[in-house]
Amino acid sequence: MLQAAPLSPAIAASLEKWHAMVASGNLEGLPDLLHPQASFRSPMAHKPYASAQAVALIVTTVIGVFTQFKYHRQFVNEDGMSVVLEFSAMVGDKAIKGIDMVRFDDDGLIVDFEVMVRPMSGLQALGAEMGARLGALLPAFKTANT
Repeated sequence: MLQAAPLSPAIAASLEKWHAMVASGNLEGLPDLLHPQASFRSPMAHKPYASAQAVALIVTTVIGVFTQFKYHRQFVNEDGMSVVLEFSAMVGDKAIKGIDMVRFDDDGLIVDFEVMVRPMSGLQALGAEMGARLGALLPAFKTANT
């Protein structure tokens, strides 16, 4: 069985700030936690969205879409540079479960934020709401790589 490495102080501090922002519903400080070349991997899109600006826009918007959002568990990767955060939320009348897979750099900045969501009906509701709010803005942030 793999043993998780402890989080560095920088990553632990970033996670603490992240959880405080999510709990308050105020993600104003999110750009301070993002690496300039951060990427966001959506459960609705094949290619990631590139840049801290894209990550901040998407994550801030999705927090506004979710109601009854709650983190349940946190798992740390064996290298101590990545975490998986299990969550539940509502999108309209659809209950969802999901995970945020977050990778950090040595300075505690988020370099990659990937989301997985289930069930399909909840993902479809989330995609429809996010598309309505951001559909015209997101193509500019698509990367050429998968």
